[in-house]
Amino acid sequence: MEKLFKYLRKGIKMFDCIILGAGLAGCVLAERFASDGKRVLLLEKKEHIGGTCYDFYDKSGILVHKYGPHIFNTDNETVWKYVNRFSDFRIYHHRVLGVIEGKKVPIPFNLESLYQLFPSTYAECIENKLLDKYAMNTKVPIMELQNQDDPDLKYLANYIYEYVFLHYTQKQWGMSPEEVGGTATARIPFYISRDDRYFQNRYQGIPVNGYTDMINHIIANENIHVLLKTDYHKVIELDQLTHTIKFLGLPYNGKVIVTVPLDELFEFCFGHLPYRTLDFKFETFNTEYFQEICTVNYPNNYDFTRITEFKYMTGQVHPQTTIVKEFPKQYDWKDKSQEPYYPIPQEKNTILYNKYRTLLDEFSNVILSGRLADYKYYTMSETITNALGAFDKYCVDNIK
Repeated sequence: MEKLFKYLRKGIKMFDCIILGAGLAGCVLAERFASDGKRVLLLEKKEHIGGTCYDFYDKSGILVHKYGPHIFNTDNETVWKYVNRFSDFRIYHHRVLGVIEGKKVPIPFNLESLYQLFPSTYAECIENKLLDKYAMNTKVPIMELQNQDDPDLKYLANYIYEYVFLHYTQKQWGMSPEEVGGTATARIPFYISRDDRYFQNRYQGIPVNGYTDMINHIIANENIHVLLKTDYHKVIELDQLTHTIKFLGLPYNGKVIVTVPLDELFEFCFGHLPYRTLDFKFETFNTEYFQEICTVNYPNNYDFTRITEFKYMTGQVHPQTTIVKEFPKQYDWKDKSQEPYYPIPQEKNTILYNKYRTLLDEFSNVILSGRLADYKYYTMSETITNALGAFDKYCVDNIK
């Protein structure tokens, strides 16, 4: 590694852009800059590209997602066309069942769930009351239903809160919905529909050869140089006194793209931003399928939140099958085996994040993009949208 650093130091002027993190945001921005003729150095501390989108073939030869299931879904035609430049997609509409009072019913909670859990006459009564107030195929937050005068609609809202949301949230976040934040409850919908798909986006699918293959194609540009298993702190230094950047100890005036956590970037000088993380337990069975659908949620029982079976997503034909169980817990930055998955949406954490953001804003040649850098949960579509937007802003700023 030291020999490589010496080589890079000699060629410091060869890089117009240095990107910290080779997750989806970093790789999309690498592609954009490289396609614009810029020479890019992409730094990644993991031993692989793709961040949490990374997938691989396990010992049984089954394609699995190392960091939990990823289903690409978007209404953004620009994003859909972008990813299809680098991979064909298998059309896949994700469906989820939740175990509620011993029955497996569609999630998000919809009319099918209603009829499976309640007597048909009562379910029909609630359906009619809902359709008196709302149009078919609309999503109504249960908070809105809780504020209705009608006792049946209130009961429905409280039922969904209790059996679908409350205990799942306590497992996922380690706190009550109220502690997570008031906006959490507002996001819980009742879907007035018999459409049992988890997503209703226009475009949905899985890359036919997997996400890693797709992302390898994204960065397959001779202008991109990738360094894996590299601690970026050994390569890049942000001087907070002079607001200048050094690359391997030498002044660097090119662009630096930050997709890594800001508290880590500034070595936790204001403290640690909290995250929730996940432990994954992969199991392979000598049977074609383990469960009846790709994902089954367990909101009320067991320590894990869900079980996912990958072959439903990928369409892979194999006599065996691999599943993964997800066990949420608090992220410990000292444990290098853990990943910071979910920023915790509380006001105190936003205030802490903004202190780090203020530090970064002092550096004129830095671009920020991605879930970790923004301390916000993003879908893959949102990650790509933000990365493309960051590059477009760079182009506009350069014209100015």
